[in-house]
Amino acid sequence: MAEILVLVDHSDGAVRKTTTELLTIARRLGDPAAVFIGSGYERAKDTLASFGAQKVYLAEDPELTDYLVAPKAEALALVAERATPAAILLTSSAEGKEIAGRLAIKLDAGVLTDAVDVVAGENGGGPVTTQSVFAGNYTVEAKVTRGTPIITVKPNAATPEQAPAQPVEEKLDVAVSDQAKTARVVERTARTQTGRPDLTEAAIVVSGGRGVGSAENFAVVEALADALGAAVGASRAAVDSGWYPHAYQVGQTGKTVSPQLYVAAGISGAIQHRAGMQTSRTIVAVNKDAEAPIFEMADFGVVGDLHTVLPQATQEITERKGS
Repeated sequence: MAEILVLVDHSDGAVRKTTTELLTIARRLGDPAAVFIGSGYERAKDTLASFGAQKVYLAEDPELTDYLVAPKAEALALVAERATPAAILLTSSAEGKEIAGRLAIKLDAGVLTDAVDVVAGENGGGPVTTQSVFAGNYTVEAKVTRGTPIITVKPNAATPEQAPAQPVEEKLDVAVSDQAKTARVVERTARTQTGRPDLTEAAIVVSGGRGVGSAENFAVVEALADALGAAVGASRAAVDSGWYPHAYQVGQTGKTVSPQLYVAAGISGAIQHRAGMQTSRTIVAVNKDAEAPIFEMADFGVVGDLHTVLPQATQEITERKGS
């Protein structure tokens, strides 16, 4: 079977869950081959092997991570030219989508972004993606018709499944062009750890909106999130009011999430917010306005004051976890 390239998303070798999802999807399409760029491979190799990587292309030159995304696109293009893969999968993050765009130009190939599912096409016709488009109002199937399909996939598009393998390792010597060195990384600062999962990767997200009322009142949202082992999100209205940092905004001008469970507390359901979360598998809405648009898309709805409902839910969850 043809190789399916998967760009490994990692932090100094700590492989993110999104990569294990991509390897799982890649096995539907062909033979998964991971492309590891940067340092820390010894830390990553067991994870890549556990989730079915048949081959690992190693590009460990420090220059590849000393600059912004351009060198990574060049390294991936080199692998694609050598391996002639059937498809290339990347995480649908800001960096992943920029690499995909640059790679598509280099390979003269088509690119599809923000896929929520990828399956093999009929009769060897190449992978078929499912995407949520026009602010989530439509679901479409699409496929690349020119060159090697380049696809970015949203987090939580697949459940990671282990398939132990013994990958063959191939080291790459990538010559970074002068054009790719125009923007250099001069400093890195570790993100403050909250103890909660990353918003875009979390299986459960609890978000608060205008109905929360204040920055202090976000404590009830955080308490429920902690009881569920969830990430915390916020609507644009809450962020614009200064109640929660912009880094946690869910929506068209914030982050797009696709968790297994999304709890919207005090969020009306404006189209801007819906565009960032309506590919969630299960949506629970809590709002005291029974006519709020969020109820139109919710799988379960609670008409009530979130300051009463959320603490009760938190207490019940905590008690059940303790029993």
